[in-house]
Amino acid sequence: MGRTVPGVDRKDALIDISAMSKTAVLLIDCPDRKGLVAAIANFLVQQYDANILNADQHQDVELGLFFMRIEFATDEACCDEARFHAAFAPLAEQLKMNWRLTFANPPQNVAIFVSHYLHCLADLLHRHQTGELPCNLSFIVSNHEAARPLADFYKIPFHYLPVNASNKNQVETSQLALLAENSIDVVVLARYMQVLSPKFVRTYPQRIINVHHSFLPAFTGARPYHAAFARGVKLIGATSHYVTEALDEGPIIEQDVTRISQNDQLPDLIQKGRDLERLVLSRAVRWHLGYRILSYANKTVIFA
Repeated sequence: MGRTVPGVDRKDALIDISAMSKTAVLLIDCPDRKGLVAAIANFLVQQYDANILNADQHQDVELGLFFMRIEFATDEACCDEARFHAAFAPLAEQLKMNWRLTFANPPQNVAIFVSHYLHCLADLLHRHQTGELPCNLSFIVSNHEAARPLADFYKIPFHYLPVNASNKNQVETSQLALLAENSIDVVVLARYMQVLSPKFVRTYPQRIINVHHSFLPAFTGARPYHAAFARGVKLIGATSHYVTEALDEGPIIEQDVTRISQNDQLPDLIQKGRDLERLVLSRAVRWHLGYRILSYANKTVIFA
């Protein structure tokens, strides 16, 4: 769908146009009906001469819902959030769409919360350093000092905020102030072993990503590997999900499993589980940063 410039080699023209273009992602959910894809594509092309870079869709047949992610590029200077909203609103209202437009730049600001288990934090820091997680990693918050050496090694600001029963509300107030001051878009709980208050969760709806060390909804709570071992399971798993006010019941983003044998003891389960935790959390964060997740009915659609 690229356009050529007269007198210029096509390959060079496409590179030049790409350099000038704004790139945006449009996420849509609405009642399913005929003609939705054509209506959305025609709007983008006619209104903004858009080059559609990627399009993916999903239908929930049971609920009669349609979901779509479109990534597009445009040279039009008038394509900003306010003007797009005004232009797209009539079509969205006609088709009963819920929708969100996000431009690729600037990258999102991310804060990581962690306690004394550091395997997920180490994995995220490495992936960020190698460019796999395109974001501004603004700072790390922990209720333990154990994470400070990792933060120092990767040159990420570190905030030590110990939590106990008597100061939990005060600490959360400080945490929320820190997040607001740094314009944080996403909070990642990389084995942060504290339950967030309803106020905290409501401040960042669908923007707090947690990793739970079991295949939810099985074995909720603080010691799932011990419970799984006691139950004699043949598979263990890990789950990444959005945090809601209901503990461990938010929309699931990603899960993975590995097989367990009778020769595996509790330490083996924990080690295998930690490998899964790294994978499911990094995938969830990457998909969120790429605007590839739509939530509905306490479920998610992943445009991976």
